[in-house]
Amino acid sequence: MPTPLPLRAASTAPVQLSIVVPVLDEAAIVEPALQALAPLRAEGVEVVVVDGGSRDGTPALAAPWADAVVAAPRGRAAQMNAGARRASGTALLFLHADTALPAGAAALVATALQPPAEGAGRAATWGRFDVRISGRRRLLGLVGRLMNLRSRLTGIATGDQAIFMTRAAFDAVGGFPEQPLMEDIELSRRLRRLGAPACLRARVTTSGRRWETRGIWRTIVLMWRLRLLYAIGVAPERLARSYR
Repeated sequence: MPTPLPLRAASTAPVQLSIVVPVLDEAAIVEPALQALAPLRAEGVEVVVVDGGSRDGTPALAAPWADAVVAAPRGRAAQMNAGARRASGTALLFLHADTALPAGAAALVATALQPPAEGAGRAATWGRFDVRISGRRRLLGLVGRLMNLRSRLTGIATGDQAIFMTRAAFDAVGGFPEQPLMEDIELSRRLRRLGAPACLRARVTTSGRRWETRGIWRTIVLMWRLRLLYAIGVAPERLARSYR
């Protein structure tokens, strides 16, 4: 495990970043995904992988490329909460296994969460990146741009956008609500009460495999339908059955 180094932005207050990666049966992609984080680990960023009961050897494949591999009950929210408990950073970034961070991600997060100079305004306590969806279909580029616009207008982030926050903010809202769907939406709502997110224009790249497998328009309609139902109070457990 590399010795943690403080990440510093414009002022002298350090931000120590931990990246939490929830996984489940990701043997096909977990090694290259974590290898891409090796330069950040060399800078002192901590990488914690949280396995939800993989049966394909994912934890063993992940172990050489992470500072810790943690077992947790299956469920992205429960896994991310377990990873946060294990992580030692003063800032947390939650990264899906099929999402890649942009160059300089740690410094961007540190700058976004850095307390401003005295009298310069209030510091952000959380934020997210813009997203680019990779895939064969050109329409995915438009989908990504619309996701970014919607997020900027509403202050709501999705897990594909690599949500990050201070440890204090994570603790203040009680972490991720341990529900089977919309945990990222609910977390955003709670964090938004603490302040507006830092919406970074640097883009993470996330896989379009779900969109291409299910059909782009079908997925768009499904996601908007689920969001609407969640907004009017339909239980996440019921929504999760429709999402599968």
